[in-house]
Amino acid sequence: MTAPRATRGPRVFAPDDPALVQSASHAAGDELPGLEGSPAPAGQTVARPTAADLRRGIQWGGLLISAMAGLAALAASLSFARFVSGALERNDWIGWTATGLLAVAVASGAVLVVREIGGLWRLARLARLRTEVETALRAGDPALERAAVGRLKMLYRGRRDLRWGLARLADHERDVRDPGELMRLADRELLVPLDVMARRAVLASAKRVSVVTAMSPMVWLAMLFVIFENLRMLKGLAGLYGGRPGAVGAMRLARMVMTHIVATGGLAMTDDLLGQFLGQDLLRRLSRRLGEGAFNGALTARIGTAAIEVTRPLPFLDAEPVRVRDLLAELFRKGAPAAQPAAQT
Repeated sequence: MTAPRATRGPRVFAPDDPALVQSASHAAGDELPGLEGSPAPAGQTVARPTAADLRRGIQWGGLLISAMAGLAALAASLSFARFVSGALERNDWIGWTATGLLAVAVASGAVLVVREIGGLWRLARLARLRTEVETALRAGDPALERAAVGRLKMLYRGRRDLRWGLARLADHERDVRDPGELMRLADRELLVPLDVMARRAVLASAKRVSVVTAMSPMVWLAMLFVIFENLRMLKGLAGLYGGRPGAVGAMRLARMVMTHIVATGGLAMTDDLLGQFLGQDLLRRLSRRLGEGAFNGALTARIGTAAIEVTRPLPFLDAEPVRVRDLLAELFRKGAPAAQPAAQT
C-alpha cells in the first residue's frame, strides 16, 4: 500500500517572472509533469534563462562593424597625415602655407583647450562657493560667513555692473552682527540685480523658442534651434553669475540642470502649469505647431529657472526666487492691455 500523494494547490504566476524556475527534467527536454506526476526533487531546479544567457559567444556582426569603422578612421588619419607631411616637405609657397596653417591650427586648439579647462574650473568654483555658503548658513558661524562673503566679493571684483552693489556691501558689512544677516545683505546688494537680468534672459529665450517652434516649417530645424537656444541660454546665465563655461562646460551644465529638474519633478510641474495657464481644452484645440511652441517655450523657461538655481552662488535668502509660474504668466500674456490706450483715444 502506497502512501497518499500530497496534492499541490493551484497557484497564479506570471510566465515572465525572473524568479520562476523549472525542473531539471524539463530543462533536459523531458515531458512536463502533469497533475498526477511527482514534483521535481529538491536541489534539481534550474533558473529561467535570461537574455544574457541567450547572447553567449562572440558578436560577429558588432565586431565586423567595429573593425570596418576602425579601418575607415585609420585610412582617413593616414591620408591626412600623408598630405600634411608631403606639404611640409616642400620648399615652395605650398610648404610655407601648410606650415603656417598648421601652426595656426595648433595654437587655436591649445587656446580652446585652455578655455574649456578654465570654464570647467569656473563652474567648479561656483559649486564650491555654494557649498561653503550653505555650510556657513547651517553652522551659523560668523567667521565662515564672512569668509564665504569675501570669496563672493572676489568672484565679482572688477564687474562694472556690480560696482554699486560692492560699494554698498563694503559700507554696511561692518555693521552686521547677527548670523546669516551678512549673507542676506550680499544677496540683496549683489545677486538681486543679476536675478533681474537672468529673468529677462530666460524670458527672451523662451519667447524665441516658442515663436520659432510654432513657425518653423521643418521639425528637425525647430529642434536644432531649441537645442542651440537652450545651450546659449545656459552659457549666458552661467556667465552672468560668474561661470563663463565653454562648449564642454555648457554640456556639463546642461547635465547638471537636467539632473536638478528630474530630481525636483520639474517636467511634470511645467506641464501642469502650462495646462493651468492655457487650459486643457485650449491646448487640445490649438494647432499642433502652436501647441509645440507653447510647450517648448514653457520647457525653456523651466530649464532657465533650474539653471539659475544651479549656477547662483547663494541660495534665495532675501531675493525673490525666479518662478516658472511668473515667467509663463508673462510669456503667454495677451496683448489686450497694450491696445487699450489706442482704443481710448
